[in-house]
Amino acid sequence: MTSASVNLGVDAIRAAPATETGGRVEVDGKFFRVGAQRVYVRGVTYGPFRPSDDGEPFPSRERVAADFALVRALGANTIRTFTPPPIWLLDEALRADLRVIIGIPWAQHVCFLEEGAPARAARARVAGAAALQGRHPALFALLIGNETPPDIVRWERPDRVGRFLAELADTGRQHAPDALISYANFPPTEYLDLGFLDFLSFNVYLHRESDLRRYLSRLQNLAEERPLVLTEIGMDSARSSEGAQADALGWQIDAVFDRGAAGAVVFSFTDDWFSLDGDHPDGGAPVEDWAFGVVDAERKPKLAFDVVRRRFTARLPTLGSNPPLVSVVVCALNAERTLGACLASLERLAYPTFEVVVIDDGSTDRTGAIAEQYAGQTFRVIHQPNGGLSAARNRGTEEARGTVVAFTDADCVADPEWLTYLVGKLSEGFVAVGGPNLSPPEVRLVPSVVAAAPGGPTHVLLDDDVAEHVPGCNMAFERAALIAIGGFREAYRVAGDDVDVCWRLQDAGNTIGFSPSAIVWHFRRHTVGAYLLQQRGYGRAEARLFFDHPLRFNALGQSRWLGRIYGGLVGSLFSNRPRIYHGTFGEGLFQTLYEQQGSALRQLPLTLEWNAVAWLLLITGLVSGDLILLSAVPLLISLATATRAALRASLAAPFDGWRGRTVLAALVYLGPLARSLERMRGRVSGGVPRDPRLRVPPLRSRVSLHRGEVRLSYWSTTGTTKAAFLGALSSVLARRQYRLAVDSGWNEWDLEISRSVWTQARIQIAVEHHGGARRLVRVRASLHPARVALGAIVGCAVVWGLGFGLGVPGFARIGALFGVLVACAVVTGNLRFGRLVAGVVHAVAGELGLRQVSLQSDDEATSS
Repeated sequence: MTSASVNLGVDAIRAAPATETGGRVEVDGKFFRVGAQRVYVRGVTYGPFRPSDDGEPFPSRERVAADFALVRALGANTIRTFTPPPIWLLDEALRADLRVIIGIPWAQHVCFLEEGAPARAARARVAGAAALQGRHPALFALLIGNETPPDIVRWERPDRVGRFLAELADTGRQHAPDALISYANFPPTEYLDLGFLDFLSFNVYLHRESDLRRYLSRLQNLAEERPLVLTEIGMDSARSSEGAQADALGWQIDAVFDRGAAGAVVFSFTDDWFSLDGDHPDGGAPVEDWAFGVVDAERKPKLAFDVVRRRFTARLPTLGSNPPLVSVVVCALNAERTLGACLASLERLAYPTFEVVVIDDGSTDRTGAIAEQYAGQTFRVIHQPNGGLSAARNRGTEEARGTVVAFTDADCVADPEWLTYLVGKLSEGFVAVGGPNLSPPEVRLVPSVVAAAPGGPTHVLLDDDVAEHVPGCNMAFERAALIAIGGFREAYRVAGDDVDVCWRLQDAGNTIGFSPSAIVWHFRRHTVGAYLLQQRGYGRAEARLFFDHPLRFNALGQSRWLGRIYGGLVGSLFSNRPRIYHGTFGEGLFQTLYEQQGSALRQLPLTLEWNAVAWLLLITGLVSGDLILLSAVPLLISLATATRAALRASLAAPFDGWRGRTVLAALVYLGPLARSLERMRGRVSGGVPRDPRLRVPPLRSRVSLHRGEVRLSYWSTTGTTKAAFLGALSSVLARRQYRLAVDSGWNEWDLEISRSVWTQARIQIAVEHHGGARRLVRVRASLHPARVALGAIVGCAVVWGLGFGLGVPGFARIGALFGVLVACAVVTGNLRFGRLVAGVVHAVAGELGLRQVSLQSDDEATSS
């Protein structure tokens, strides 16, 4: 580049007003904006070309100006270059109202970290491009690399490559602090951890529409809360035909924007393409054996040109014909602080046919008055006495006029295209759909930290398109399907309603979709106290969920999700270390990172039970003065777990310091405890839900403490079979929310029943045939400690043994004390559980018309 061109460019930068093209491009959730206007990337790649007389791999300025006019005629607003362009080219882009994504090439094809010199050269190139081109008003973004070969990444190790790319991003931001930074990745290195980028960029060439749509869903989940841009799509017309290329580009662009991506860049603008090679005497060679351009080398438009133009000039995102009427339901209780912003955002929805139903659920502040300010043709406001969240949602569903009912919360702000993406996903055959809820930028420390803390509303995905759970602040249903399952259970007054309705929909055979671009902005709790109060509410809801869906909870009483939990720390805190599928010899075309959910044991350090024991051990050690350090180990494990999670979290730059990390560690530690406490209180106080359909006749048998079992016998004159009795018993037990395991053929029992972490019962049935239809049905329920109880007893024995063996009486005493307490809990739990199971068995026998008989063996077995 000549000094004259540099000086011209600097002058142009100084002279160009910042508003000439509307200002800088900024990230806005999963999209981009310039000022208040949303911007989609509609781009083409440009170059490289045969180097001109000044050595730049671009045509003359006159040719560039003509090309840019043709690019604008295509409907494109962005070009992507593979090398940093001269400043005069950026000036021409500015005049043509084009933005430029600038690629920065470096030696990615060699082992750059092992050799050292290529890495240093890469840093210098990024610094130079960021300093020279990074402040130009035509800049869209800097790409700090492009498609590092998978063999090189595997050799250098993915974590080291990821850290080096993060260094390059930091280098770029130091010299161009306002520039967006990304890296053009591709499927063979999909697994790279690139969370430091401003947006996710991928080059993807798939020639079947269904494959591309599926892969776009995966990329959206990899992008999480950031925009996704496909920086290369296309097809070679030389190896297929111009018609095939045009068809392919049509559905490729449709798929990209239908799946909610923020943009697409077609490879390429022209067939005139030059392969740069510094070792070649001419600096490279023209590529003549393919034709990816939408115009040929002489700039004559090909068939694809008009196809791309129609897509690039169409409204985005696209809407199907005759979109359904959607009723948006907002339930509000004392929401004066946020309701105005919520309703104002719904006024700005771009969806053509919708109504808003606001349910004021007995508010005592200005909520009702704020809602009435929006009342009119589109907005309806309904005031009712406080009945709880589910009752309010049901009222909104009843009042809805639309065939689709969407829900958001009064502390949310909806994206203008929120309904467009929700309805688009529903049209794929789902009866319900949800999207992510993002935290808006905060100006205060605590709300910013709360946004990063675990325990917030989030989504759980079974795969890239199908959800197990979507949050209540961002969900939509086919109204008929929601009514068919009875709507929301009104026992869920504050939380848990969304989990319950999602599980019931799936139990009824339905599937729930997920649309990553149907976003709402959800204001998090603004104080630590409010956050902990929220967690307590979630704990109470989980206690109720345990009774309604017992098979979906683990031994610790926590939700047992089948899918992956998304949302910052929630998804990563207890997960196992991910593994990378490289393919044979590291040559897989799609090399994927697989993450598996961790076991319940990994959650122990942040559970209430663990921490209760940890604090008691520490207090015992402090009081006795024996082995204080050893007594502190369990608590230190908990604090280390919370600290590690806080250090891994992503915090906004103004709060990413020791203070923010300390507050976050405290929330990571305290939040699960508050949740566990309320969950346990709810389970203890709730007991076993009564079944109004179950009548229990007087029972003559007692539970034996001596033998740990109860025996019952019944006389039948109707030919009752074992299968009939077990079927009826299983049905009643499932109705009463017991967890059941059925004999697989390898057990000596027929049913295993459990309800708590302390005890379980194993049912065995024998049927004696006494001629004709006469049967004697014998039932034996053996009571056993559950695995968790056995583990607790073993733990206490270990503590006692350590204390006794090391000569520390305090530890021996605490181990013995806890051992006795656990043993008492198991014994009393067995007694209570045995009576409950016996009552259920007796009730089932009564429903089947059986008469209890007293046998000597029963009396001996059940005598206490």
